[in-house]
Amino acid sequence: MSAMRTILSSGALVAVLGLGYGMWAIISPGEERRRELIKNLPESNPVRMEETRKRNVLVMQALKEAAETSDNIARGFRGPPK
Repeated sequence: MSAMRTILSSGALVAVLGLGYGMWAIISPGEERRRELIKNLPESNPVRMEETRKRNVLVMQALKEAAETSDNIARGFRGPPK
């Protein structure tokens, strides 16, 4: 009985793994679709990359200014608490 249980468990495991692989193979994009996705990534557009670089520079500048000040910038522009 123990041998039969081991065989059935092994068969069920192989079946589940096969089903998972089959589902993965069905839903994964083909080579042509993968190339199209890569071509349309934001990193492939030079204008978009330049905008991202400028935005990153502004964010880093704001972080640097915030690190150099002792003011609590999380309060916003309301001024000191009452």
